[in-house]
Amino acid sequence: MAKRAIIIVLDSVGIGELPDAADYGDAGSNTLLNIKARRPDMELPHMNRLGLCHIDGASALGYVKDPVGAFCKLAEVSKGKDTTTGHWEIAGINLTEAPPTYPEGFPQEIIAEFEERIGRKSIGNIVSSGTGIIAEMGDEHVSTGYPVVYTSADSVFQIAMHENVIPLEEQRRISRIAREILKAPHNVSRVIMRPFVGESGNYTRTSNRRDFSLEPIGTTMLDCLKSAGLAVAAVGKIEDIFAGRGITRAVHIDGNMDGVDKTLEYMENVPNGLIFTNLVDFDMIYGHRNDVDGYADALMAFDRRVPEILNLLRDGDTLFITADHGCDPTTPSTDHSREYIPLLVYGKHIRPGVNLHIRDTFSDIAATVLDYLAVKGEINGCSFLKEVIL
Repeated sequence: MAKRAIIIVLDSVGIGELPDAADYGDAGSNTLLNIKARRPDMELPHMNRLGLCHIDGASALGYVKDPVGAFCKLAEVSKGKDTTTGHWEIAGINLTEAPPTYPEGFPQEIIAEFEERIGRKSIGNIVSSGTGIIAEMGDEHVSTGYPVVYTSADSVFQIAMHENVIPLEEQRRISRIAREILKAPHNVSRVIMRPFVGESGNYTRTSNRRDFSLEPIGTTMLDCLKSAGLAVAAVGKIEDIFAGRGITRAVHIDGNMDGVDKTLEYMENVPNGLIFTNLVDFDMIYGHRNDVDGYADALMAFDRRVPEILNLLRDGDTLFITADHGCDPTTPSTDHSREYIPLLVYGKHIRPGVNLHIRDTFSDIAATVLDYLAVKGEINGCSFLKEVIL
């Protein structure tokens, strides 16, 4: 019997502040529970049936008498709270140092080299939200053709460019140059290409975003699986987060629902190994914009698709639904939040109703995946397979 692991990351769907959250300015953050408090009509029956509402501290999400999956929440041991850090830890890498951030903007020598190599001036170089920066500087960009550089509380070098001013191919070239420049000690986690369209007063970002990440600094479960000859199929920005390493096939997506569709397609034709999906809308569209209603509606929209995912599970499949950090839309901050992540585990061979309580690291997911697929690898984490397998 061929075995597969399917990991679906609900980007930013945290489930409560970590003990060190105050050090990151995130005391009181709880993405799921705070949204539920603001939107008591938010019902997630299918994820609750898998055990979501039985995770320690999550009873306000609902009640199911006999959950059919195993469940827990996991702490992040890596320093940081960004997408790359979270996904790398899920894959077995624990970072001892947080990647650099730039609350005052990037050093002038970085900007000067960037401008020289791309053959254009740039504007911005400030901390801003993605929607705020194009509203503020979109007109100047359109009139000059100068890319808009900005950052956030995360380790990111973001570049906003209008698709009719700088074609997408040129945007990718510019972003790759930035990635080449940003090496240690300025090795930011991601260079993010942020295309937008529209006219003055009505600029909107498009789905043509691309992330240019650092290559993982250690061995990941993806590397181990690929080396063992198994498939590693990436959906969404997974390919970007791991700089393409350890991946055998990949597809980018246009929104959460397209991401679910692409995951279902892989479930129908990927023979073995890992299907690894990131659904970014929770974070990009709702969390960073403090859109509580939009976030709640997006969670319910995903929950409605869960039965389709379960119906395509084969006898040898194990499903993991999790997150990578928080982004609580109910707090004043528009940045990521330092939170536990939920984990739901389901398959025909998974013992129902097992509460794994609180795990020490996201990397336990990687260790469990390798254990289930019988692949050896020197990675962080402790497998919980024996605790959940029938």
